[in-house]
Amino acid sequence: MGPYEHLLLAAGLGPVAGADEAGRGACAGPLVAAAVILSDDLTCEIPGLNDSKALTARTRERLCPLIIEQAVAVGIEVVPAVDCDRMGIQAANLHALRQAVLNLGMTPGFVITDGFSVDGVPAPHLGMWKADQVVACVSAASIVAKVTRDHIMDDLDTEYPAYEFAKHKGYGTALHQRHLDELGPCPQHRMSYGNVARAARVRGL
Repeated sequence: MGPYEHLLLAAGLGPVAGADEAGRGACAGPLVAAAVILSDDLTCEIPGLNDSKALTARTRERLCPLIIEQAVAVGIEVVPAVDCDRMGIQAANLHALRQAVLNLGMTPGFVITDGFSVDGVPAPHLGMWKADQVVACVSAASIVAKVTRDHIMDDLDTEYPAYEFAKHKGYGTALHQRHLDELGPCPQHRMSYGNVARAARVRGL
């Protein structure tokens, strides 16, 4: 637990939950959000917590089970690609973060989300710029969301091997775009994204 959580606990606003998402910018696969409440027991510190994007895949894979094992509570929400299209990505993002907090199985005293606040959570809340870099519970949530989503994309790679989802995780890399242009979109692509819609039109889909 970091200094922000300790300050909130000292003010009587604990337990503190952090929430973050993974996959917002991807054009295929789900959006995944996680919420984490870390223990205030100083013997449960998890060294190396940081924004998941700043960590290697190997480090994230090492830290994720430690977070889940030592956290007071973890909540995860997965929004499939079709629902990202149906709701719009901003609404899907807010829904995922809100539901991840609700999925904690307990009511936090305060919620910190990365970037912007999320209405509808059952506690006072604050959106903080780059919270995933400076608030331990948000860093933990970032790692859980990213690892959970990466595992989903690895499974989708088995189901749709021609797209090589395990390599690019559904983001718009040159490799992914090449497959998208050659094959057209699959059911895991977000049709509301411009590059996906263009590839579908070119192939008459």
